[in-house]
Amino acid sequence: MDAIQKSLLEELAGIHEVPEGAYNIRANGKAVGRNSSANIDIVPKDDKPGIDIIIKPGTKHESVHIPVIISESGLKDLVYNDFYIGEDCDVTIVAGCGIHNCGDQESAHDGIHSFHLAKNAKVKYIEKHIGVGDGNGKNVMNPQTFLELDENAYFEMETSQIKGIDSTVRNTEGTLGNNATLIIKEKLMTHGSQVAKTNFKVELNGTGSSANVISRSVAKEKSKQEFLSHILGNAECYGHTECDAIIMDEAVVTAIPELTAANVEASLIHEAAIGKIAGEQLIKLMTLGLTEQEAEEQIINGFLK
Repeated sequence: MDAIQKSLLEELAGIHEVPEGAYNIRANGKAVGRNSSANIDIVPKDDKPGIDIIIKPGTKHESVHIPVIISESGLKDLVYNDFYIGEDCDVTIVAGCGIHNCGDQESAHDGIHSFHLAKNAKVKYIEKHIGVGDGNGKNVMNPQTFLELDENAYFEMETSQIKGIDSTVRNTEGTLGNNATLIIKEKLMTHGSQVAKTNFKVELNGTGSSANVISRSVAKEKSKQEFLSHILGNAECYGHTECDAIIMDEAVVTAIPELTAANVEASLIHEAAIGKIAGEQLIKLMTLGLTEQEAEEQIINGFLK
């Protein structure tokens, strides 16, 4: 990898050198590094671009890194990754994509990830998307995540997109079995004329299942955001969806939380709040010696932390 790719990889996944354990590093549409471990197999697909990640039952305190980096202007990358997590696992998966576009053509990545968690499996999934480069070409990302959680499985997803992505449609769908738990934390910031759309759909099919979907976003300048979250309670379950957004300049933000209860024991809650930065917050920080711009940045950083 060249210096640009290494810099992207460090910012995206915190990788300074070859990571320990299982990993698959994809650069400009090709695998540039891959390693399986004793408990985690990474197998390339035969019928389409992508890999199968197979984690053996009982695997604990291990990690998988599967970052994607693009440094060619005009490249459009599509990849299918399937994760099979065995019973009683406890693992961390680090993914995401970084695009460095210095040309005048559109660069794009569509990552389609499917997770299958067996009974009692636990996963923390970290996904980060960034775009950089001084060209006129657009950076486009359309991640799709599909989740199947068996009995007592636990999946925590931290997804962030803070800079440099001109257009994105982010789809996440999940089905939960008995006593399964899903936690999703989204952080999103748009500026310029960027457009971002987020769709969450969670089906709580098992008794005692629960989902907590939280989105925090900042929309600047003339950017547009749309957030749609739909939780379906088909059993005795608990569901909560929350969207908090800071709107600035001439931006537009739309929040559409939807709840559907198909069982009398389903307990579902939604919250949505969109507003500007409070004047008293700015004044308080400015009295401490910060400029207005510095105060705004402090507030935004704290909000998205």
